[in-house]
Amino acid sequence: MMFGLTVHHQYYLYRPPTDMRKGFDGLCGVIHQTMDMNPLDGSVYIFINRRRDRMKLLVWESSGFVMYYKRLERGTFELPASKADQMVIHWEKLMLMIQGISLQKISHRKRYYRA
Repeated sequence: MMFGLTVHHQYYLYRPPTDMRKGFDGLCGVIHQTMDMNPLDGSVYIFINRRRDRMKLLVWESSGFVMYYKRLERGTFELPASKADQMVIHWEKLMLMIQGISLQKISHRKRYYRA
């Protein structure tokens, strides 16, 4: 089996700082109770700690949960500008966040997107 997140997933960023000691069940509780969403829907849920140097992604696959965990040795993750506690983000923006590329001056060229 190959693990991977793609542009075909739906991504939800939970902006308030999250305790990175939370495991599968704790993060499912945040998704279900705080975000009012279903952790079994196949979407990818993104959590970041207070110092913004750790990120967890949780996704349900066909037979169970998969958790991705990234810990930065230097620097922080930049969060997209928003006042909402949770937001949908695109795969491309997540990849920029993980790679440490600034989100402030991203310029998107016109593309066709099927509804």
